[in-house]
Amino acid sequence: MKRRLILLSAPLALMLMAGAASAELQAYRIDPGHSLVGFNIRHFFSRVSGRFKDFSGTVQFDEKNLAGSSVDVTIQSASIDTGNEHRDGDLKGPSFFHSDSLPTITFKSTKVVPGPEKSFMIYGDLTMHGVTKPVTLEATLLGAGQVAMDGRPPRTIAGFEAKTSIDRKDYGIVWNRTLDQGGTMLGDDVAITLTIEASVANAMRPQGAPAQAAAPDKK
Repeated sequence: MKRRLILLSAPLALMLMAGAASAELQAYRIDPGHSLVGFNIRHFFSRVSGRFKDFSGTVQFDEKNLAGSSVDVTIQSASIDTGNEHRDGDLKGPSFFHSDSLPTITFKSTKVVPGPEKSFMIYGDLTMHGVTKPVTLEATLLGAGQVAMDGRPPRTIAGFEAKTSIDRKDYGIVWNRTLDQGGTMLGDDVAITLTIEASVANAMRPQGAPAQAAAPDKK
């Protein structure tokens, strides 16, 4: 009888431990008004930078157990902005993102590995131009905690930075032009930089709610 009780209590203890470990896991929604999804690529001898203006996502985040965290982001490819309307039109077209038929870029994490001093590696799948490839983000937790301003209820916010590099040809984006003297107009490697501010999902202003409701400060 005693042995049976021990056998029954072991899985119960494991379940309680797992529950305690995930108790701090919270869903944070990315605030696009205070976040940046940026990139740069070689153009001749310099680099051209750009960003995507329309994106959304959720971070399941536990500061005490980063390995239990996850990320899920969706970017609208037609929101690309390089500061040049003609170039942006080309990038949305069939030679590059083909935004009409392939409107979204997605990233879904598969594993988070903590490192020193609030750094961590995010492994996941990036789907772009209809192709899915594994990528690794080098990330840093900038800070997390409650904030309150102007008498509003406090909100829980977290800030992150991340970077990675991809080969655009891996995703079927291969357009280029050869120079008369040799070489190409565009590089293949694209450096991606992310600066993310996210709030606990239930603390953010629902879509369509009045501006005086609890919402990210616009300053």
